[in-house]
Amino acid sequence: MKVISIYGYCRVSTAEQNENRQLDLMATLKIPRKQIFLDKQSGKNTARPGLQKLLATVKRGDTVIVESVSRFARNTRDLLALIDRLTTKGVEFVSQKEKIDTTTPTGQFILTVFGAVSELERCHILQRQAEGIASAKARGVKFGRPIKKPPENFAQVVREWERGKMTFGEALSQTGLKQATFYNRLREIRSGK
Repeated sequence: MKVISIYGYCRVSTAEQNENRQLDLMATLKIPRKQIFLDKQSGKNTARPGLQKLLATVKRGDTVIVESVSRFARNTRDLLALIDRLTTKGVEFVSQKEKIDTTTPTGQFILTVFGAVSELERCHILQRQAEGIASAKARGVKFGRPIKKPPENFAQVVREWERGKMTFGEALSQTGLKQATFYNRLREIRSGK
């Protein structure tokens, strides 16, 4: 006789974000920790290790529970494809926040609508982000790390290093630069930038 299992799936977008709220929900649903799959990365696609392991683990009759649709997939296409994979395997899908249960026609309809809304929201976020970056750039805001300038003695240190009067390690030590930065500044000097 096959044992039917309930699995949880949790996702946060970055390693710095905290998944405790989702794990607390899974605990209240009495889902054992070993049956909860977790990813700490963007949901922009389905190439997530925890998600892929979950999909490989579930069997006919099992149920997958998520805190919300947005934790499972970020766009309608991926969401519907994932649900289709689960349905084909005979696995039910439940989203707690949106009260979606794929065992009912209403749940399937609501899932499609919420997936579209979630994708629309994501598009709006990306659009606002792009507009904010463009606005900041127009005001002269610089993004990324500031370029580390070579010290005044850089050219002299390079000449001595190239003539074999000092080791590369000594050259790095005297300039205070890391290896990649040293080579980048050297390339810039040689190209006349």
